[in-house]
Amino acid sequence: MTPDPGSPRAEPKEQATELFGLTGLRAQPRERVPIRTRASGVTTSAWRLEIACDQGTGAIVMVQASSQESYYRGEGLFLGWAQERLAAVHDALLPRSDEPPFEVPQLG
Repeated sequence: MTPDPGSPRAEPKEQATELFGLTGLRAQPRERVPIRTRASGVTTSAWRLEIACDQGTGAIVMVQASSQESYYRGEGLFLGWAQERLAAVHDALLPRSDEPPFEVPQLG
C-alpha cells in the first residue's frame, strides 16, 4: 500500500513515548489500505497506522465515513479499545509539521 502523501517530510520533533499506560510508543508512517465494510458492497480505502511499544504491537485503522465523521478499528494490542482511546493514540502518534495548515481564502 502507499505511504501517506499528506504526512510531512520533516522528522517529527517528539513522538509520544507514554500514553494510556503504553510505554516506548513508536509508529510507522500511515499507509492507505483497501477495506470492506458491512454497510457497503464496495471496496474503499482507509488509513492504517502500525504501532509498536514495550507492551506489544498492533495497528489502528481510521475509516473516513464522511468529511466530518471518522471511526477507528484496533488490531493486535489495540483490539477492543474504545473509539475515543483509539482516536487519541492515533492523533498523538501522527507526525506534526511546522508548516501552517492549508487554508482557502474566502472571497466575496
